[in-house]
Amino acid sequence: MKALNVISLILVILGGLNWLSVGLFEYDVVSEIFGGADEVGSRIVYTVVGIAALYALALFPKVSRDD
Repeated sequence: MKALNVISLILVILGGLNWLSVGLFEYDVVSEIFGGADEVGSRIVYTVVGIAALYALALFPKVSRDD
């Protein structure tokens, strides 16, 4: 389960960095790599990052827990 947490965190960070590049420079790294935002490869990456973000929501209780 720890590996899934790390993979999810990495994907969420990469997705956030992509959105940062979109916001600051109007440059979408994912769509540039796969030839457009509507291409299958881009949609798969966006979906996987979105699923990782949903999974990361489940990590909130672990992070916010007072030990």
